[in-house]
Amino acid sequence: MTKVLYPGSFDPMTKGHMNIVEQASDLFDEVIIAIMQNPLKKSRLFTLEERMEIIKELYQGMNNVRVISASGAAVDVALLHECKAIIRGFRSLSDYDYEVQLQQMNKEISNNKINTICLFADKEYQFVSSSMVKEVLNLDKNISKYVDQL
Repeated sequence: MTKVLYPGSFDPMTKGHMNIVEQASDLFDEVIIAIMQNPLKKSRLFTLEERMEIIKELYQGMNNVRVISASGAAVDVALLHECKAIIRGFRSLSDYDYEVQLQQMNKEISNNKINTICLFADKEYQFVSSSMVKEVLNLDKNISKYVDQL
């Protein structure tokens, strides 16, 4: 069974994130969505528990998608769960430099055991980010175009 890890804060889980999960679930036997705890991120829309509940509900009907919470290095989480790779979502070319550096670091840290696979969000989601959604929400604007309504 080929397992992959899709790590992120998912605060909130956007339709862009969901698009990446859908693509990955078609390619791999199991997609593990790892809601990462990052103490450096101060601004939170949802608690970890709320994010877990929301995302589990979103994927309750998909047998090959599992949701976990984790802390530390994503590469360590991937190794712990016997994943072959880490999924990263690209929105645009501006993501490239950061993702290349992260991929190289993860490969080195894992002693070449974990690869990184980049998937591009479909064009209607390429501009959507959690940060942008939080900003639009703070302006008291409708975000239903960018996040799933539960």
